[in-house]
Amino acid sequence: MDGAHLPPSLLLQSPSDSNGWAAVQDDGPTFEKAVQKAGWTLFFMAGEIEATVLGFDREKAVRAAFKRLIANVTSQHCNSIEITRVTGRSFLGVPYVNVSAHARHLQKGVCFSANREDSDRVDLPQIAQSDWRVTV
Repeated sequence: MDGAHLPPSLLLQSPSDSNGWAAVQDDGPTFEKAVQKAGWTLFFMAGEIEATVLGFDREKAVRAAFKRLIANVTSQHCNSIEITRVTGRSFLGVPYVNVSAHARHLQKGVCFSANREDSDRVDLPQIAQSDWRVTV
């Protein structure tokens, strides 16, 4: 995603598209090793996300599905997405495209920071012991 902080060794080779996202040219394991070597972490968010779009123009339908997925990933405060599956089918003669993905987040450090900064720390609220309650 445009504006995502990247280590110098991970500058993406492809230009950003009109939505502000760029594709990684390397395969997954090669990219993840480069991320780890740079001291960064590529978080994998559990739970597959999907978008299904009806349309006779497959390219437009895929683009619309990507936009929906990107909106979902952005709402999770993540700056990356891993597309896992793109399928095209039809139902009662109406074609549709289904795109599956996982939200990913690339940042410096090992603690997830949703504020989009490459920070090594996470600020946790201070809770006094007297505020704890146990319900049985």
